[in-house]
Amino acid sequence: MSEAVNDSAARPETGRAGWFKTTIISILILALGAGLIWFIFRTEPSATRSEAPRDTAMLVEVTEVTKGTFRPTITAMGTVQPAREVVLRPRVSGMVVSHAPELTPGGIVEEGETLVRIDQADYETTLQQRRSELRQARADLEVEKGRQNVAEQEFQLLDEELSGPNRALVLRQPQLDSAQAAVEAAEAAVRQAQLQLERTRIKAPFDARVLTREVNTGSQVSTGESLARLVGVETYWVETTVPTDKLRWLSFPDGSNSEGAAVRVRNNTAWPEGVHREGRLYKLVGELEDNSRMARVLITIDDPFGLDSGEARKPPLLIGSYVENHIQGRAIQDVVKLDRNYVRRNNTVWVMADGELAIRDVEIRFQDAEHAYISSGLDDGDRVITSHLSTVVDGADVRLEDAEE
Repeated sequence: MSEAVNDSAARPETGRAGWFKTTIISILILALGAGLIWFIFRTEPSATRSEAPRDTAMLVEVTEVTKGTFRPTITAMGTVQPAREVVLRPRVSGMVVSHAPELTPGGIVEEGETLVRIDQADYETTLQQRRSELRQARADLEVEKGRQNVAEQEFQLLDEELSGPNRALVLRQPQLDSAQAAVEAAEAAVRQAQLQLERTRIKAPFDARVLTREVNTGSQVSTGESLARLVGVETYWVETTVPTDKLRWLSFPDGSNSEGAAVRVRNNTAWPEGVHREGRLYKLVGELEDNSRMARVLITIDDPFGLDSGEARKPPLLIGSYVENHIQGRAIQDVVKLDRNYVRRNNTVWVMADGELAIRDVEIRFQDAEHAYISSGLDDGDRVITSHLSTVVDGADVRLEDAEE
C-alpha cells in the first residue's frame, strides 16, 4: 500500500525562504553594477582647453664661413707595383753548385751579392786554353818580327829600289800584320773566356727582395733560363687613375730639385684605422686607362717594406694591393671651403640672413670627395644652414635654438 508524498518537503526553496534569497542576490548584482559604473567615470580622461598652435620660425643649425686659400684633396684608387723588377737569367749554362741562403721567397739581398754559382770547371779549362793560344800567338809574332829583320838586312844588301807594294812583300809586312792580328784575336778570346768564367757567379743587380726562386743546388740551367724574380726595396710605385679635368690641379716634379705633390696612401682592408704611408706624385704616364678613360699617374713610396729605422712601425706595401690615395692638389685662392652636403640642388646654398632663409646661387671652382670650393655666391661671415629641411621657401623665417623667441 503506497504512502502520500509531501510536496512542501520535496521543494524547500519555495515559500518565504526562496523569496528572501532571490532578493539578496538581486541587491548584490545592482551594487556591483553601480560600483563598476562609478569606476569607469572616475578613470575617464578629462579634456582641457588649449589655444591653436601659432606659426613659428623653423629651427635650424648654421656654420659660419670664411674665404681663404685651401689645398683640395683628390682621392683615387690604385694598385701597388714595383719600381724595379728583374728576372735573374744566366748568360752561361751548367749545373748550379750553390745558391745564397737569402735566395728564398721573402729574402732580402744586397747589391753585388752572389746569389747563384754555376759549375766553373769547363770555363776554367777554356780560359786556360785561350791563354795558351795567346802565348803561342805572341811567340809567332816575335818569330815573324825576326824574319822581317832578316829580310830587311838582305834587302839593304841588294841595294835596289822597289815600289811600295813590292817593298812590303819583300820585307814580310803582310806576314807581320797577320801575326799581330793573331795576337789580338787570342787576347780577345782570353777576355771572352774570363767573362764566361765570371758569369758563372750570378749577382744581385740592386738591393732587392726575392719573390720567387726556380732553381736549387744541382739544377741544370741553360742560357736565358729563369732563376729567380727580384724587386727593389728602395721604392715602389702606385699606379692610379684620375679624371682628366683634375690634372691641372696636380703638381708633378719638373726638375731634379722639385718634388711632386704629397700623397697619403692607405690600405683600407688591411691596415688599422689611422695608419697610412706617405708618398709623392711622380709621373703622368701620358696614356688613358682603357676602361675608365681616365689619366694614368704614378705615385712613388720610399722604403715600401719599412726596413729603415724611421719606418720600422709602418705597415709594408704588398705588390698587387689595391690602395686609396689622397693626393694634395694645388692651392686654390680666395674661395670658401664648404662641406659638399651643404651644397643643395642646382648648386645652391641656404643662407640665414636677418632671420630669413636665403637661397644663394654659387659658383663652384673645384670639388673633392668631401668639400666644395666656392669662388662666388658666399662672403666672409655668411651663415650657411646645415640642417636638412623638408620644405624650403626663399624668405621663410628661421631661427637658432639659442635665439630668444
